[in-house]
Formats: sequence, C-alpha cells, structure tokens
Amino acid sequence: MKKISTFFSEERNQLQTDIENTSSIEQIVKLIQKRLDNLERIYISELNLTQVRLASFLLDTLRQSIGTLAAANLAQIAPTQQKQITNPVTNLNPHRVILKLLKILLYIGILAWLFYLTKTTPGAWMGMLLASVLLGLEVVVQLDKNNQDDHSTPQQLLNLPQAVLRVDSKVLLDNLADALHTIDLAIARFDVGSKQEEELGIEELPELLGFLQKLMGASFLNKPQMAIALAQLLPQILMEQGIRAQIYRINDAQSDRNYFDFEPSIDPDSKDYVTLAPALLKGDRLLRRGRVIEPAYFQAKE
Repeated sequence: MKKISTFFSEERNQLQTDIENTSSIEQIVKLIQKRLDNLERIYISELNLTQVRLASFLLDTLRQSIGTLAAANLAQIAPTQQKQITNPVTNLNPHRVILKLLKILLYIGILAWLFYLTKTTPGAWMGMLLASVLLGLEVVVQLDKNNQDDHSTPQQLLNLPQAVLRVDSKVLLDNLADALHTIDLAIARFDVGSKQEEELGIEELPELLGFLQKLMGASFLNKPQMAIALAQLLPQILMEQGIRAQIYRINDAQSDRNYFDFEPSIDPDSKDYVTLAPALLKGDRLLRRGRVIEPAYFQAKE
C-alpha cells in the first residue's frame, strides 16, 4: 500500500512553486486544501473501510488547521494615529521655540530704540521703516516654512516602505509532510489490527460456532424445517460481524455485477435471475463473490 506522504513527495516541488507564485494567504490556503483533496481521493482507494474513515477524519482535521493561516493579515495604521505620532515631533521642539522668542525680542528692542531716536534724530524714521520691512519678511519666511512642513509630513508618511506578509513555502511544506507521515503511521496500525482480526480462527467467533453447532444438531435429528429456521438467522449473525449478504437484482444500484459470477441457465425459456449464493461484503470490501444463474437469452443477446 502506497503511503499518502509518498504521494505528497511526488507533487511537493510543483506545490512549492505554486505557493511561491501566490501572494495572497487565502489563495495559498485554498491551493493546499485542494491538493489534499486530490491526495485523499487517490490514497483511500487502497484502504479498507476502517482505514478510510480514519484517514478522512485526520485529513479533515488537517485541512481545518491549515485554514487558520487565513487569519494572518497586516493591520493598517489609521490617519489619526499617524498625526499623533508625527505632530509632537514637529510642534514641540524646544530649540526652535527659544530661537523664535529671541528673534522676537531682538526685533522689538531694535524698533523701540529706533522709535526713541526719532525724538532727537529725524532721519531715524528710515531705519525704523527698514527694520519693520525686515521683520515682515522674517514673518513671511516663517509662515512659508511652516506650510512646507505641514505639506511634507503626509507625503513622507505615504512614502514609508510597506510591509509584505509572505509564507515560507519550505517551512510550511515540511510541517505538512510531518503531518501526513503521522497519518500514515496511524493508518498502518489499523492495517495490522485488521489483519489480526481476519486471521482469527472459528473458535474466536462464538456466534458462528454456536450456529454451526445447532445446524449440525438439526442434521442429526433429520429435521429440515429446523435447519431452514436456523438458516434464517444467518443474516443477523453476519450483521453482528459487519458483513452483509447481497442478492443480485438487475435494477438494484447496489447489485454490482462485479460482485457475482454468472452462469447461463439451461432452461431456454427462463427469464429470471436466480441467486445461488449471495455476495458477502464488509463495508465497501468484497469478501466472497456470489453466484447467479442468468437467463439464456441474455447470453445470446451479448
């Protein structure tokens, strides 16, 4: 029996290439889950019913755990938070505040001195006028500088490098391979247990042994009606072992022709199918093929 980890190893390189070419986390999750679906369909074709149920359960759990990768995402910083981060840097610089205060005091002192000189020197009005123009130019320069700072701050924020969330394909596939190897180990244990169960002797099956004992008693007593009554208990005994008897019916979807061996009827007028021995199945696994007599006209038609 081929292991599911072996199937995965055969497709790992292609899967790794597909993951590296995919940027969205959601698409990566869907890609892996789809690949697991394909592996499951191939893998369970060689398993018995118990192994199929166990493998389906474990693979469903693995698919759900991989789906948690979709929760990973990058959070965007709101504009209000950006302002709270950048404004304190631009508005609360103590050196710039002190420098501006000194400039203001210096200009006020110059204007006051020139105003004082106008009382004794008429030409001092020209110096006072020039100092006022210089002060006005300084105010205009400061206002223009503040506007440039306000407009440059959002632009700088927009030019910040954007973080990209990536998936390490090698690490992801290594962990996935480990999980599939664990599934192989679990399935192998159930395979050993099934073989041991199939190798049990008739003495380990008390229901079947008791039925044979009663049937032999009916034979010794030469009571065919008693034997027929005991034979009607056979389906119940088989059901307790998980085995069902299937009779061939031509229009029954469960009556697969592959479960039976067909023999042509010696009666040319016969139009019915007669089941000589039913097929015995355990789950989806065929234990014994049945025998069916089919109409002679069916063979001639073929």
